[in-house]
Amino acid sequence: MTAAALRALHRNRPADDPLVLPGPWDAASARAFEAAGHPALATPSAGIAAALGYEDGDTPAAEMFAAVARITRSVSVPVTADLEGGYGLPATELVERARESGAVGVNLEDTGPDRTLRDPQAHAEWLAEVRAAAGPELFLNARVDAYVRRAPDALEAAIARARLYAEAGADCVYPIAAPAADLPALRVALGELPLNALAAPDGPAPAALGRLGATRITFGDGLLLRTLDGLSALATRLRESEGLTGRRA
Repeated sequence: MTAAALRALHRNRPADDPLVLPGPWDAASARAFEAAGHPALATPSAGIAAALGYEDGDTPAAEMFAAVARITRSVSVPVTADLEGGYGLPATELVERARESGAVGVNLEDTGPDRTLRDPQAHAEWLAEVRAAAGPELFLNARVDAYVRRAPDALEAAIARARLYAEAGADCVYPIAAPAADLPALRVALGELPLNALAAPDGPAPAALGRLGATRITFGDGLLLRTLDGLSALATRLRESEGLTGRRA
């Protein structure tokens, strides 16, 4: 699949039907999401980190690219990969390694290695380098971390950063953890540019987020965490069935 196919999925969507992109953390979860009929997938860096035994943000670049490659090989739908802040790689190398992994899109955040927000103009210039290196062959989702880094006047900061990243060539912007109440203002500020919203377990459903202005919905590591809840419950039942708690099934 191609970046063009992924872009097409973002176009002309009804307000109550945003593009829902589940976040696989390994090949098995990717196959399950594809089998359920999802037309594209978006890997979460936090989910892959957890699956590989790392804290979020600590996955070595080589292991992240290898994990993404295993996922892309396992499915036939487009996969966009969360590559965090780019791992300090030059734009040309980042693009080449993303292509080698089989990803047709990338998610790149504006948090730096010190876990603070990068200078927005410098980050926009780097995104422009990524766009120039990739041409149209990668779907570029620019993550805006103004909310998660608790920037003063987060909505205004998110809008300013999103506009800069759009001018740099982003195909979509992702103000992660933006409150649902802020989505209409972000939608107005961005015009027709696709807007990515994070679905929270206790937040509005995807259709409601779409009506508020979101074009696409992702989940971070939320789907993995829900799966682990189910696995923990199963593990407890297995333990009880063996009489290890003094009870038998």
